[in-house]
Amino acid sequence: MTETAIVPIKAFNDNYIWCLRDGKHALVVDPGDASPVLDYLSQERLDLVAILITHHHPDHVGGNETLLSKFNIPVYGPKRENIPGISQKLSEGDVVQIKELQKTFTVIDIPGHTLGHIGYHDKSVLLCGDTLFSCGCGRLFEGTPRQMYDSLKKITELPDEILIYCTHEYTESNIKFALHVEPQNKELIELRDRVREIREKGLPSLPVTLKQEKDTNPFLRVHLPSVAKSTMIDGQSKQSNPVDVFTHLRKWKDSF
Repeated sequence: MTETAIVPIKAFNDNYIWCLRDGKHALVVDPGDASPVLDYLSQERLDLVAILITHHHPDHVGGNETLLSKFNIPVYGPKRENIPGISQKLSEGDVVQIKELQKTFTVIDIPGHTLGHIGYHDKSVLLCGDTLFSCGCGRLFEGTPRQMYDSLKKITELPDEILIYCTHEYTESNIKFALHVEPQNKELIELRDRVREIREKGLPSLPVTLKQEKDTNPFLRVHLPSVAKSTMIDGQSKQSNPVDVFTHLRKWKDSF
């Protein structure tokens, strides 16, 4: 393997620690658990050269200190959050260069799930942590609905072909909710069937294209009458204020 690939390392019940690698070097994204990372690096004979962190939750940062005890490497992460081991604090517009993998990422601020949440992207890849999921979005543990709405809107301005690498395998459960919101969405029905086949084989449903998310993810479709009608804000359908639609949709998903 000489070209850079992105490989999922499974952790906990449904986490993916994304590993960007070539034949010699690797970086990992949100290593909540060091053990599967160390196992993979040993098995593949790879040298860890960097860690990228999107936000402070333990299932995303719990492996930092163990990995740093074995590798003298930079740890990139959000400037606005207190995270053990971070050596390079980042915010909107900062650039991360991983010379060993010939990769350059631009940082975007995408708060909502947490107040300092960031993402990393280039022309083909978005590493978005827990902000955007396939057919869903992160819970609002710290931020406001407006913050999350703005973060998702910022993501939709990236190229449609960009591949979304989020950090949880939530796709099947998210699709169930999305079908309650838009039961006649043909793209969503087709996606449900494809994902069912993929998951039956034990394969990840990720990554997904931004275009697919725009077609199927209700949280990216709050401006549409079909989604607004399902939320029935104040007893009637309103699409004039997408933030209100998003707020109701997120509360609905929380109790779904």
